[in-house]
Amino acid sequence: MAVDFQNKVAPYKPKKDEEYMNAKQLDHFRKILAGVKSELSHDIDRTVQMMQDEATIFADPNDRASQESDMALELRNRDRERKLIKKIDETIARIDAGDYGYCESCGIEIGLKRLEARPTATLCIDCKTLDEMRERQIAK
Repeated sequence: MAVDFQNKVAPYKPKKDEEYMNAKQLDHFRKILAGVKSELSHDIDRTVQMMQDEATIFADPNDRASQESDMALELRNRDRERKLIKKIDETIARIDAGDYGYCESCGIEIGLKRLEARPTATLCIDCKTLDEMRERQIAK
């Protein structure tokens, strides 16, 4: 399941000579993150309810295996979403600390366009590219 970080919040359009990561920008990204977190929490609650409602014991082993497979897939998806919620909470903490929008590695601005696409980004595009290149080299 792809997560839509925009969550019905219009993209931020900076004004000329506007300071990077000012209060308006921080509020904009906080709204996006809060909306995504709310949506994910709702999906998790819905899944728990669905699994409780569909806890049927099938006599046919094929039906039972299919149900277990579906539940396992759903649980894997919810686990990914739970991890994303944790990352969103960490990102909101970075906003509160005044560190949001700056690369954890080199300290430069991540950029509004990158943050619009991935509000939980912690690395600038250059550092992320280097990180991915290292990962590929280690994997070989």
